[in-house]
Amino acid sequence: MKLDSRDIAILQVLIDEGRIAKTALAEKVNLSPTPCWNRLRKMEEAGVISGYRAQVDLRRIAPHTSVFVAAELRDHTAPSFARFESAVQGIEEITGCWAVGGGYDYLMQVIAPDIDAFQRFMDGLLERDIGLARYFSYIVTKPVKGPASPPLAALVAAKD
Repeated sequence: MKLDSRDIAILQVLIDEGRIAKTALAEKVNLSPTPCWNRLRKMEEAGVISGYRAQVDLRRIAPHTSVFVAAELRDHTAPSFARFESAVQGIEEITGCWAVGGGYDYLMQVIAPDIDAFQRFMDGLLERDIGLARYFSYIVTKPVKGPASPPLAALVAAKD
């Protein structure tokens, strides 16, 4: 789907504000409500907008530990990667997982109540037959920059 500057503006407002009335969205991007709604619906149908979520500050809810885990698989075959990726989908403690190039195979973000719970989780993960050979843990000591808006305008401009 080809996006124009109005579509980018709509996406940017949704990223920055999340929940917003459609009329308020239309005002912010300087469109009347019906054309704005039509653009929004087209982007949803095309899969450009994949969902709407709340950004939650876990520190205000409960103590927790966030750990980035660099994971290596035993085998580097398509079935091994598929087995690992399928298993990760069903594990709620793993809040993000990316296949990466370089010295290891995956980078995962794991959220646990504390370090002991994290270690028990990883011990259990090693015992499962998902192909995990070894891992390296990087405990987050403080957040410096959290999930941010992607540079939509720059990405689209670079594509053109």
